[in-house]
Amino acid sequence: MRSSLAPGIRLITSFSRDSGYRGFTLFLTFLFYTSYHLSRKPISIVKSELHKNCSTLIRPPNLNGTDNGTWCDWAPFDRDNYQTLFGAVDNSFLVAYAIGMFFSGIFGERVPLRYYLTTGMLLSGLFTCLFGLGFYWNIHSIWYYAFVQAMNGLVQTTGWPAVVACVGNWFGKGKRGFIMGVWNSHTSVGNILGSLIAGIFVSSAWGMSFIVPGIIIASTGILCFFFLVEKPEDVGCSPPQHHEDNEKEPLLQNSSTNEEIFSSPGLSNSISSESTEELTEAISFCGALRIPGVMEFSLCLLFAKLVSYTFLYWLPLYISNVAHFDPKEAGDMSTLFDVGGIVGGVVAGLVSDQTGGRASTCCVMLIVAAPMLFLYNHIGQHSLATTIGMLLVCGALVNGPYALITTAVSADLGTHESLRGNSRALSTVTAIIDGTGSIGAALGPLLAGLLSPTGWNNVFFMLITADILACLLLSRLVYKEVRGWCGHSPRQRGFKEI
Repeated sequence: MRSSLAPGIRLITSFSRDSGYRGFTLFLTFLFYTSYHLSRKPISIVKSELHKNCSTLIRPPNLNGTDNGTWCDWAPFDRDNYQTLFGAVDNSFLVAYAIGMFFSGIFGERVPLRYYLTTGMLLSGLFTCLFGLGFYWNIHSIWYYAFVQAMNGLVQTTGWPAVVACVGNWFGKGKRGFIMGVWNSHTSVGNILGSLIAGIFVSSAWGMSFIVPGIIIASTGILCFFFLVEKPEDVGCSPPQHHEDNEKEPLLQNSSTNEEIFSSPGLSNSISSESTEELTEAISFCGALRIPGVMEFSLCLLFAKLVSYTFLYWLPLYISNVAHFDPKEAGDMSTLFDVGGIVGGVVAGLVSDQTGGRASTCCVMLIVAAPMLFLYNHIGQHSLATTIGMLLVCGALVNGPYALITTAVSADLGTHESLRGNSRALSTVTAIIDGTGSIGAALGPLLAGLLSPTGWNNVFFMLITADILACLLLSRLVYKEVRGWCGHSPRQRGFKEI
């Protein structure tokens, strides 16, 4: 009898075949994008090793050279303009990433996702390792490091549109904000693991801080090739239902919001073979831009990502300079920002599911983030407890809106009813939103590199301004959501009709 089965076996058999594949796909895509972010993080940890305060160290007696102020630095980052050079290296990656992202979604719709992700992770592993090999090959050319970072940024654009499209193929709407908020913690988990792994080697052989993450992401690429299932239909599972006729789609009309994310009803028999063929066509770039809400959230993400990526690339150096931690301690402390980001992403998704207001949730978190950033800059380093608390709070408020827009919002818009079930549009919509955000990701570290020599206060004023602008860009959508809650239109989950 079933009651005699062991509890663990009963738990396993309670899951259907469809649920098993969905859970496996969610786990794999989580692992894949964790490795992407893991391989991006080392540069922020290694910066404080490439340029140090040599006056506090004992110089070896047999060391050639006469400059006592820079003998321990790694050329070319031993110059007075080292912060500008760091900014150039960061932006080589981020500008290439921003440009490539707009094309990545288009390719992602036309190339099998399994091959696309595998190729991207293998190439990213190669270029990450090449940066670290500069240590062992004794390379001191800024052009080498800038070129390697630019190529890495280009191939890393394969990741986000592909994993979001894959998850969108498997999951319906339902509790998308909460589920994707949890899933999106791969960003922070990757940053944390990247910081910890890079920190192990940074003071002894910083090249390994890149080579080990490079090997890890290449290994996950091989895993992707052998195990990723792109669509439920490929293994005989039922595709998810993104829309129903009795509710309204975010931003436009009629969509499902009450179905469970793991439900998998069959496709409607009313869809003719002619229309089904039509829906499989890839959407154009301009067609994706015409989806209501895409432009607002794309521009909001530009400023939200500007703040997030400035912390990603400059926080360890800021902690090292202001709190006077060594490179490893600064890297370890910076992971608290990402721990807060995990909580912020989950809370943002859960709140937006319960309230039905994606834009309002983002706006509130952005409003609160601005004064928190001001406080962190002024009192965040007064004590260890204050530093830990402020990093956790700032991480949650900064990364919460960023996580919500890049996951649940992108998936909502990419499975919009105006697309009539065309799941192939999801990759392009995701690429447009994240590509626009990546422009901000490139601008943030660049501006930080230019402003930091004039004082860290100016960097934080820039971040606060970006948060306020991100909030203002959502004001129209927030207004419509609030009107819906006040009874001027039916309360809906997600976005409102425009």
